This record gives sequence, structure tokens and C-alpha cells, in this order.
Amino acid sequence: MASVYWIVLFVILAGVEAATMALTTVWFAGGALAAFFVAKAGLSVNAQLSVFVLVSFVLLIFTRPWALQHVNRHTVKTNADSLVGKQARVTEEVNNLLGTGTAVIGGQEWTARTEDPDSVCPVGSKVEICAIQGVKLIVKVVKEEV
Repeated sequence: MASVYWIVLFVILAGVEAATMALTTVWFAGGALAAFFVAKAGLSVNAQLSVFVLVSFVLLIFTRPWALQHVNRHTVKTNADSLVGKQARVTEEVNNLLGTGTAVIGGQEWTARTEDPDSVCPVGSKVEICAIQGVKLIVKVVKEEV
């Protein structure tokens, strides 16, 4: 009789995953499916629960990083995230020690700080955006080709 509960749980968890595609319940659906087979084999409820927990966490730990890279890899970055890796032009010297610096990208002026705290980016230099922290671009100088 316990096998019915496990298959119902599997269907619910798989349905939630199919509806959301958020990679949150698929691991537990796998655990429920494994527990279903353990229940069909006639093992105790404790064994079923142990298999459910063990399989769920093994799937979560070992397959989630791979799934995150491959399942949602065509997601288009939007807003500020799309700026990382692009180049900007410094409009005010970027100097972390003095707390100064601005850069322009796409017609928008941003506060900028250097990735290397000792680095200074002069006005007019090209910088690559390494990250965004709050409303500040974290940049590094791009060596311009001659």
C-alpha cells in the first residue's frame, strides 16, 4: 500500500517540476521513484524513507551543477547582468582609494570601481566590466591594441 503513496508523490513532484522548470523538485521525484521500488520489494517504511532521502540528496548534490549548466544555458541575460564582459569608456578617473570614478556604456553613466584596489583607470581609457555590485561597475583596464 505504501507504494501508492510514493508513486502519487512522484507524480506530484514531477508535475510541479514540469510546470515550473525551476530544477527544484526533480531530485525529490527521483527519490520518490526509488522509494516506490523499495516499497514494491516489500521493505519497511524506514527503509523506504532512507532510500528516498539518500537518493534525493545524491541526485541533488551530483547532478544539479550539471543540470544548471545545460538545462537553462540559453537563458538570455537581461538588464545589468548583460553588461558583464562588455567594454565601457571612463569619464572620471576610477580610483578606489579616492572613491572616484565613472564610466559610460550604452549611453548610461555608472559609478565605477576597479577590480584591483591599487589600479587606477585614467579618463578616456577603455575598461572591461568584470562584475556589478549594487549600482557600481567593477572594471579592469583593457590594453588597447596599436
